[in-house]
Amino acid sequence: MVSFRELARRLVADGVVERITHQRISQIRRDDPDGFPPCVPVGRSLAVDYRKARPYFATRKSRQGQRTDLKSSEE
Repeated sequence: MVSFRELARRLVADGVVERITHQRISQIRRDDPDGFPPCVPVGRSLAVDYRKARPYFATRKSRQGQRTDLKSSEE
């Protein structure tokens, strides 16, 4: 189990993603609650199993530059 901060560091070190922050990981968790690996509270932080999180981020499609504010008006 690793914190979001450690998860971000490991994902970059292992070459899974080029850049990511713990804040972005937290945002992805909020935006994709069904697909994101299960998290466990540890004090005021959340921890995730790296063995489950790594494949999630490796197969996740990057949406850099996508305008999410226009999505609701197009539907």
